Amino acid sequence: MSSKHKRKLTEFLFLFPTLFAFVMVIIIPFILGIFYSFTDWQGTGAYSQIVGLTNYKAIFSEPGFLHSFLVTLLFTVLNIITVNVVAFVISLLVTSEIRGRNVYRAGFFIPNLIGGIVLGLVWQFIFSNILPSLGKALGWDAISKSLIANKDTVMLTMVIVNTWQYAGYIMLIYVASIQGISKSVLEAAEVDGATYWTRVTRIQIPLMANAFTISLFLTLTNSFKMYDVNVALTNGGPVAMFMGKPVQASELLALNIYQTAFKYNNMAQGQAKAVIFFVVLTIFSIIQVSYNKSKEVEA
Repeated sequence: MSSKHKRKLTEFLFLFPTLFAFVMVIIIPFILGIFYSFTDWQGTGAYSQIVGLTNYKAIFSEPGFLHSFLVTLLFTVLNIITVNVVAFVISLLVTSEIRGRNVYRAGFFIPNLIGGIVLGLVWQFIFSNILPSLGKALGWDAISKSLIANKDTVMLTMVIVNTWQYAGYIMLIYVASIQGISKSVLEAAEVDGATYWTRVTRIQIPLMANAFTISLFLTLTNSFKMYDVNVALTNGGPVAMFMGKPVQASELLALNIYQTAFKYNNMAQGQAKAVIFFVVLTIFSIIQVSYNKSKEVEA
């Protein structure tokens, strides 16, 4: 055996455990999930018959799923805006000459280390107990009642919590990008009379196009797949009306899929929802990355 073939064999042997695990845990379950979405499988034993597109037709006539889909889109848009705006602003702060900037970096990142379930329970206590008590004491009607019990404000609480947790992580991406910009370019612009705002908008932001592509992609996928905070903070509640039917006001797609499969024991329909979820997330991700990549080229 030649040295070239030996090297390829060695590389394959090193990759094989990871590839085997990926195929067994991701690829095969994914293919089986697509197949089961066309059956009446209930999660135990074998399916009794193939039902074709019946599960998919039932999904699109289900108010709860349609509402969850719209709510997830709304949450994703709001979350992408707030997380990235906050992350970019604090990245400018911690890369400035402010004293203690390294401490600020650590402080902003720490919330990302807290598990979603714990985070949701902590903020649930804040929104349900601390803020209402404070509102009553100060006479502020806006927060005198639980914000997560109000269908009009529950989405706002989820955006606040996710931004508080995730902005510090996205901040690190922006910090790395800002530090990669040559200081001589910024100094030359300052000498030419460019204001701080001009330097940020005309120099830093265009040179950070790649960081925005990565950050927007991560925020998009994180928002669509949100589950743990959704469960711990609101568990989908409170109840709202949609298409004349009662639905869960803050139930995102991931929670809706879980409830269908495990709470209502309808595994096949849950798989069908998961397939739709995957297709939609893939389409949105491709559009977002393609758009941002085109902007990178222009920049």
